[in-house]
Amino acid sequence: MRTRMKEYRARLGLTQEKLAEIVGVRRETIIFLEKGKYNPSLKLAYGIACALGAGIEDIFILDDEQV
Repeated sequence: MRTRMKEYRARLGLTQEKLAEIVGVRRETIIFLEKGKYNPSLKLAYGIACALGAGIEDIFILDDEQV
């Protein structure tokens, strides 16, 4: 899964730490998500999308082979 979290986070001037605080996870979780090393639960994906003012499908992009 690819993610556009970093791009959206930068637009809002949010640090990884601040986004983590908003959605209730550790900063390391945000780091792993941005690097594509962790797939979020639906609840976490929804929380991140809401915090970034976007839809889940705008932030998280499934690779073709995962469908």
